[in-house]
Amino acid sequence: MSHTQTFVTHLECSATGKRYEADRVHGLSEAGKPLLVRYDLDALAKAVSKETLATRQEGGFWRYAEFLPVRRAENRVALGEVMTPLVPLPRFGAKLSAKDEGRLPTGSFKARGLALAVAMAKELGLRHLAMPTNGNAGAALAAYASRAGIRTTVFCPADTPEINVREIALQGADVYRVNGLINDCGKIVGQGKDKVGWFDTSTLKEPYRIEGKKTMGIELAEQLGWRLPKAIFYPTGGGTGLIGMWKAFHELRAIGWLTGEMPKMIAVQASGCAPIVKAWQDGVDHAELWQDAHTVAAGIRVPAAIGDFLILDAVRQSGGWATAVPDEAIVDARDRVAREEGMLLCPEGAATFAAWEKAVADGLLSADDEAVLFNCATGLKYPMPDKAGSVDKDGTVDFAAMA
Repeated sequence: MSHTQTFVTHLECSATGKRYEADRVHGLSEAGKPLLVRYDLDALAKAVSKETLATRQEGGFWRYAEFLPVRRAENRVALGEVMTPLVPLPRFGAKLSAKDEGRLPTGSFKARGLALAVAMAKELGLRHLAMPTNGNAGAALAAYASRAGIRTTVFCPADTPEINVREIALQGADVYRVNGLINDCGKIVGQGKDKVGWFDTSTLKEPYRIEGKKTMGIELAEQLGWRLPKAIFYPTGGGTGLIGMWKAFHELRAIGWLTGEMPKMIAVQASGCAPIVKAWQDGVDHAELWQDAHTVAAGIRVPAAIGDFLILDAVRQSGGWATAVPDEAIVDARDRVAREEGMLLCPEGAATFAAWEKAVADGLLSADDEAVLFNCATGLKYPMPDKAGSVDKDGTVDFAAMA
């Protein structure tokens, strides 16, 4: 392939700006903060154009190779990725659409970040990866790592949806249920680093998941003809996707592919676990650990996010906001969008719809403003209510009641 070159120059501490060498195994910076990958954007801009990109046959995020850190094409790990569709929701908003990330391998947007993390682990010679998960990230790690021949160990809260636990195991990981939340699982991963020798692939504790999630922003811009919507509603737990998209928009702007206003970035959390919302409301840069975290939207039940200051920076710089919605509104949103638009949102995706309705009701946006909701996983992975009636084949069928 002709487009396998990468333009990585170095890694950089997101808090202090200290430079770190590329092509080495890195976790957090010396300051204990996430590392960001930096590129020679001038050289990148000369090597690829929007027109070149448009001629590429391959679907999915690997088509953005120049924007990604994998140096050798043979280290890419692929499972048939696609460009995820923007599904209009015209019954609710004239320019409202949901980006359906559930179409990706393993049924969620976690495929983007973990494909890049695994590809870089392969490139750097790592043999065993471990992570905490609320479900979908563990499934993506297991699948891509198995594809790459890398061993995985995954820890998830004991009440993680059963389908997630089983798919993680079936796709090759050693999976353990933990009597706690994702941060408790993360502590176990951290404690096992020296004892077992695995690499900690927790959210933002390695530099490359952000680069994978960044492709959501590049893909969205390409789908919209290299412009962006007025607002992006993003379900926010660890916040890698929100951070990644904001990074993508800046890189695209730097090479002249994007002009015009940046979108308002809206971080959506559940009322039962809203540390970013509280920090945003309090005007601070770091979120406190959320006590007694609970919500039906398991994917955003993250009591503490190591990239909290990066999420808050993106929200504030974009003129966006952080908002929390109750579980009742999440379930109601899921039910109504499925019934009226035929689109089955996951609970986290439904939270973004509830947040959009709240924003319109509060006058923060018009129902006619262009807005994109991120549905981060297929709704088929989550418990659904049993609404079926029953019919006795040997009895009298009450067709009148069905008319």
